[in-house]
Amino acid sequence: MSATPAGGTSARLLISCPDRPGIVAAVSGFLFAHGANIVSSDQHSLDPEGGRFFMRMEFTTEALDLGRDELGREFAREVGDGLEMDWRLSYADEPKRMAVLVSREEHCLLDLLWRNRRGELDAQVELIASNHPDLEPDAAAFGIPYHHVPVPPGGKPEAESALLELLEGRVDVVVLARYMQILTGAFLDRVGVPLINIHHSFLPAFAGADPYRQAERRGVKIIGATAHYVTEELDAGPIIHQDVARVSHRDGVPELERLGADIERAVLARAVKLHLDDRLLVHEGKTVVF
Repeated sequence: MSATPAGGTSARLLISCPDRPGIVAAVSGFLFAHGANIVSSDQHSLDPEGGRFFMRMEFTTEALDLGRDELGREFAREVGDGLEMDWRLSYADEPKRMAVLVSREEHCLLDLLWRNRRGELDAQVELIASNHPDLEPDAAAFGIPYHHVPVPPGGKPEAESALLELLEGRVDVVVLARYMQILTGAFLDRVGVPLINIHHSFLPAFAGADPYRQAERRGVKIIGATAHYVTEELDAGPIIHQDVARVSHRDGVPELERLGADIERAVLARAVKLHLDDRLLVHEGKTVVF
């Protein structure tokens, strides 16, 4: 028995593996044998005959007979390795460390900070970084360290190096809350943690400057936002969450922008919460959302 007990909290187990009979029985049997009480379980199969199987299981840990490190090792030995599982285990009392990158638009940043302060997002916000100094007073109001990392013309390599130095070893996830810089593949390779981005859903029809003005001129009837994991292919990473609102010819550009900002902050907050609560698995460029 481990000298360090797991403690009274809940744990989350996320699993991806080849589908076959007995997976649920093996996992639940292991947890039962070590004193866990399963309180939530969800699963999805791409094809029961040779497809991929996904599962999220949440359990309480008060009666576990193993410490956290030992529980993971024993799960791998008794269950995970034999069933060819990709798995991860996390605990609700260990909030993920989060960094937020932002430019000048504050709506997504302030919404995340407000929700975090209210306890709606279970994260430890370690820092905010921006290519502009404008939002430092807002960060100070929430007591979050703010780092101005300018990106002058031709200075992207130096700026990304500075960002990497700020982030290295300090965060578990990075949220791009309207950070209006394209991150290079070299940065994404080195950062070592997932990144979540938000953008309007006019792409690819209305790319570039003033997308809401372009949309208004074309008489769009739906506007929306998309939150996704960041990959090197611009705005094409696995989609986490989306939403839309209906509009009409009566809505001018200012109203479209206001509605768009409302959708963006709500969609981003939902996507971040799904990630923080360990409800996402990615397979072949697509998310499984529990």
